[in-house]
Amino acid sequence: MEVKTILEENMISIVSNKSVIKGCWKIADLGCSSGPNTLMSISNILNIINQTSLKLNNGISHVFQIYLNDLFENDFNTIFKLLPDFYQLTKVMNVGECFISATPGNFYGRLFPSNYINFFHSSYSLHWLSQVSFKNICNWSFACTHNLSIRKMYKQFNYIKVNSFMTFRPRKI
Repeated sequence: MEVKTILEENMISIVSNKSVIKGCWKIADLGCSSGPNTLMSISNILNIINQTSLKLNNGISHVFQIYLNDLFENDFNTIFKLLPDFYQLTKVMNVGECFISATPGNFYGRLFPSNYINFFHSSYSLHWLSQVSFKNICNWSFACTHNLSIRKMYKQFNYIKVNSFMTFRPRKI
């Protein structure tokens, strides 16, 4: 539940600043996966935005463009089959119009134009990114503890991955 609290705090801060987002909210879910949890995360975000808007009494009818991102191998069709029920839920929640599309690709590079996305959500992609740490790799391979060149290579590889990921995200917000 700690993650949901952090999500709520950040979304409330963004929604409270009325000048931040005018018109269509553009939300990207990086590493969205292919199951129902993907749409549960999006539903939580939409609900937080809607509830905060109601509390602030700003009377704005929201429009959302949701970009689901994962690797090319992801089965986006599984998610698309869940969309009719999701759209019914958004009507019941009265959150506004919602458009969902897939944006397949590797998030180490550019996925969106600069200054385009209003909010990035990433529950699991950073988890997998962090899995390639030197410590974990050494647990997988006994050779790491004895071979300095292998240790150096994995450390450099991990630095490049994390640095690349962190460099491209601010450009898109």
